[in-house]
Amino acid sequence: MEKAIKDFTCAGFTLKPNAPELKTLFLDIKKKFQKFGIDVLISADSAKMIGLEGIEFSKMCQKCDFLVSLGGDGTLLSLVRKSYKYNKPVAGINAGNLGFLADVTIDEVENFLSQIKNNECRIDERMMIAGEIEGTNKEIHFYAFNDVVVTRPTVSKMATIETYVENEIINRYRGDGLIISTPTGSTAYNLAADGPVMYPLTKAFILTPICPHSLTQRPLVMPADFTITIKTPNKKLLAVIDGQDSYELTPEDTLTIHGACKSAKLLHRKERNYFRVLRDKLSWGEE
Repeated sequence: MEKAIKDFTCAGFTLKPNAPELKTLFLDIKKKFQKFGIDVLISADSAKMIGLEGIEFSKMCQKCDFLVSLGGDGTLLSLVRKSYKYNKPVAGINAGNLGFLADVTIDEVENFLSQIKNNECRIDERMMIAGEIEGTNKEIHFYAFNDVVVTRPTVSKMATIETYVENEIINRYRGDGLIISTPTGSTAYNLAADGPVMYPLTKAFILTPICPHSLTQRPLVMPADFTITIKTPNKKLLAVIDGQDSYELTPEDTLTIHGACKSAKLLHRKERNYFRVLRDKLSWGEE
């Protein structure tokens, strides 16, 4: 039986990589967590970066009630993927500007902790992508929280991306690439490529071409229970996962994408309003 949010007593932290200047901030936040009766563990890699003792990541995930990223949206993306199999809620403390995902500012930490103890937070379930790349002597499995981008490896080459849904070809995209996004990722690269914004608790795929050779190639939204298969007929491509990991695709390889069997969990304040975030980040409604 899962614990109620108000009964959370242990948090596991990961910090933005290559940012040792976060040490003082982390120690200050750790004191605030302890003040509210929440023990703090820190992953070994993050601890080493700031000269502290840490705990191996998998053990931290097993011991903690929830996980916390200290950094920006990229840090939270990485944490969600790495911790996905442990099924723990993830919260993001933003060490810079307000993010779409890491939405607790430094000034709001104590209020956030008070809300946890008063059961005034909520856990949002977000769709995840599960993917496989299979080919000659190759089998790669991965998860994505925002998107999978299939793109050309060099600027001088045009990508040709054969895309199938439920084993039927739907398009042969030609251009700079193709974004397969979750609703959470709709405000990332998808938005920059003129794809639609989708409410993050929706379950659907968004297929958005990047600089397509034909103006008739438009974004496509489809149900999350479809299976998408991608091949390249004669040139190598790259599959980029959440903008952080990349894998080569050859004409002998097949990339398969489908909705993961369980959702990622994000821990938010109850009053957090997605449309307010859109207005703040995208300046909607301003004259």
